[in-house]
Amino acid sequence: MNLIQSTLVHKILPARQTSGERSPALILLHGRGANEDDLLGLAEHLDARYVLLAARAPFDFQWSGGFTWYDILEVGRPEPAMFAESYRRLSQFFEDVKKGYPIDPSRVFFLGFSMGTMMLYCMALTKPGEVAGVVANSGYIPEDTGLNFLWDRLGGTSFFIAHGVHDPVIPVQMGRRAKHLLEEAKADLVYREYPMAHEISEDSLNDLAEWLTRKLDKA
Repeated sequence: MNLIQSTLVHKILPARQTSGERSPALILLHGRGANEDDLLGLAEHLDARYVLLAARAPFDFQWSGGFTWYDILEVGRPEPAMFAESYRRLSQFFEDVKKGYPIDPSRVFFLGFSMGTMMLYCMALTKPGEVAGVVANSGYIPEDTGLNFLWDRLGGTSFFIAHGVHDPVIPVQMGRRAKHLLEEAKADLVYREYPMAHEISEDSLNDLAEWLTRKLDKA
């Protein structure tokens, strides 16, 4: 499958199991200081029907040689200009992917870790009719970005949240805040806490993989 030109550097892994129709897609968004390879290691654990698209954040991260979606002013507050640019690029990438690859545009899911989770929340909450579901690992909903979150239109988008109770980077209270906000919006939500730090554990990986499979089976 040839790569298309878009607003984000990315890699693609074709579906390992196809049925002759357009495949569902899972867009992977890495955390701060990583790159597009970071989450591709999960591929063997995920449902073989998904096309995997791993996007690279647009800004260099000066401390590690990786990439970042934005600088952090303080926990919960992205640097506004960088955040706006990343949101713009990710939004366009999302549109380009649906048009440029042989995937089913009604079955596009996102999976993110840490800062990648913040970005996928922004996609899901501003484009709920277009995002089938998200797997939000170790992140939070950025509430003060100026984006118009469509809390009353989340009926078609499903959420799986995983957070470590020992997370020293993004405290579990921020995951619980996301749970509270989504429950208030009556979203389709699964929330799990794990005895882990800022990571994806074997247990959380097994649970999110099962959830992604169930969503395809019901589609």
